[in-house]
Amino acid sequence: MTRVDPQIEAAAAQRLAADEERITGQARRRETLSLRAAWREFWRHPSPPMITTALAVAVLGRVLVGAGSAWELLVPATLLALFPLIEWVVHVAVLHWKPRRVGPITIDSHLAQEHRAHHADPRDLPLVFIPWRALLWLLAVFAVAGFAVTGLVTDGPLLAVGSSWAWTFLVSAYAIMLGYEWTHYLVHSDYKPRSRWYRSVWRNHRLHHYKNEHYWFAVVTAGTADRVLGTYPEPSSVASSPTVKALHATGRD
Repeated sequence: MTRVDPQIEAAAAQRLAADEERITGQARRRETLSLRAAWREFWRHPSPPMITTALAVAVLGRVLVGAGSAWELLVPATLLALFPLIEWVVHVAVLHWKPRRVGPITIDSHLAQEHRAHHADPRDLPLVFIPWRALLWLLAVFAVAGFAVTGLVTDGPLLAVGSSWAWTFLVSAYAIMLGYEWTHYLVHSDYKPRSRWYRSVWRNHRLHHYKNEHYWFAVVTAGTADRVLGTYPEPSSVASSPTVKALHATGRD
């Protein structure tokens, strides 16, 4: 195994520290975190065990329904291909939802409220995760949708709980959700980016939180959908937003 030149590592660490201070406007406040320590911290929050439990049930269900078709591999392949667009749409339309009044009623989801709190303090780690109350119904919605859609497509029962396709969908969806939680947490932790891909994800998401909330909506992909949908500008060409930590505020004192 080729060893990395210590001078190169030191230079990279200096650039990383300077980059974060430039983006966030502040020096690092916590000690550098090892990947092992980050992994231990990750499991102290509610959503990872909840998603893992759902994933384990989905895997068990998939095993119990028996052999399926090789065509089922299209399910995870399609979800992975669409995920950059899905996370962009969810981030923009759901998490950055601006509260709206319809008569006496204010339409504002719990997810949007929690995300505004997350922007207000991006270093508050509990706010990084999907809120457990929202996660309960999200996991259930995925399950019902998977079984119902499979039933409609195959002209089977209303909830096709015996369909290997539905269980394959749930295994894929829950696995992707767990990967999303881990990557999002890691970006907000004090773990140092090492790989080129992770440095790109880290940089993009930090720019979204500390530079301008109207761009860089990708969270766990390296700006794929942002590039396609026009929200991936050159950082130097974008003004720092006065409302980056106060979503939907006017920006005027």
